[in-house]
Amino acid sequence: MRLRKLTFVTISFQMMFRVERADPATSARAGKLSTAHGDIMTPVFMPVGTGGTVKGVFHRDLKSEINAQIILGNTYHLYLRPGTDIIAKAGGLHSFMSWDGPVLTDSGGYQVFSLAANRKLTEEGALFRSHIDGSKHIFTPENVIDIQRSIGSDIMMAFDECAPWPCDHKYARRSMDLTHRWLDRCVGRFNSTDPMYGREQLLFPIVQGAVYPDLRRASAEKIASMDMPGNAIGGLSVGEPAEIMYEMIEVVNEILPRDKPRYLMGVGTPANIIEGISRGIDMFDCVMPTRNGRNGMLFTWDGIINIRNKRWADDFTPVDAMSASEISRSYSKAYLRHLVVSGEMLGAQIATIHNLSFYNSLVNEARIKIIEGTFGTWKKEILQKLSKRA
Repeated sequence: MRLRKLTFVTISFQMMFRVERADPATSARAGKLSTAHGDIMTPVFMPVGTGGTVKGVFHRDLKSEINAQIILGNTYHLYLRPGTDIIAKAGGLHSFMSWDGPVLTDSGGYQVFSLAANRKLTEEGALFRSHIDGSKHIFTPENVIDIQRSIGSDIMMAFDECAPWPCDHKYARRSMDLTHRWLDRCVGRFNSTDPMYGREQLLFPIVQGAVYPDLRRASAEKIASMDMPGNAIGGLSVGEPAEIMYEMIEVVNEILPRDKPRYLMGVGTPANIIEGISRGIDMFDCVMPTRNGRNGMLFTWDGIINIRNKRWADDFTPVDAMSASEISRSYSKAYLRHLVVSGEMLGAQIATIHNLSFYNSLVNEARIKIIEGTFGTWKKEILQKLSKRA
């Protein structure tokens, strides 16, 4: 797909990221990230709206119950269905899905990685078969930029290869080098094309290097040298122990610019997010609150609840009395258990809204503690609660 030059005047916008406060005891920071569709207060959690929807959640609830500042869409899924032609005819993803806030799109690299049995990597790009109908497609650094131009996301991700875990150093090095060569092509395509809908889009490169500190340093140096408006850390939370993930974050964040947002892709549990914030991460996304919620796992201020357990059958207290969500405070555990075990759609909706509200409240509370200068003390207290079984 070739992008035509636009005849209308593109709105001029320059993303700004400002660190408003840094915690004295950790590397945590509270910031403000400005995009063409509004400001984002960081740290921030982005609900995953893979195919143009956060499953089971109305946009009114994304705003009123969850207070989502930005949502994530996925290039691979949107490219296959409904397709870029439909999205472009609608005026971009924001218009198509009636969402007026910021949107970030993943490049599709992780989805191609997950199709290991149905894809082939070449210097040109990634050949793969659709999980929907088996049809053949290719993603290249150039057409992934073109697709994200059509989608109209505020923040676009560069095309990368996500190395599997475990993998040896030789494979990880080869994968990282390929990601870097693809990045050069992504940036070239980005710089030679214009936004389609009159709003500036931003491109974030992705640090790779598996679990090898030397490769992570080399990749972080390459990504920092590109001088893009923000940077991402990929290839983590793919099976490696959490302590190794935290080590890689520390290695990378010693090199990535402090005056630009840092996005840890696909992470993770509430405890992972707090640990990431303490190491200087600003942006997160993960399917865990939505996917686990649909299966009856709830994250609360008192720990993790499996709402399917019999013990909740006659518990008429709120799902979470401390939740910022009115929905979480309005329905009882007994009622939610009944809905979930009965397979009622409302059960999945309530659980999803509750979990996303909890994740959002968690990062908002972290922001407050950073601004107050008490994040380090609060972190020790909250981590004891987050992982226990209620």
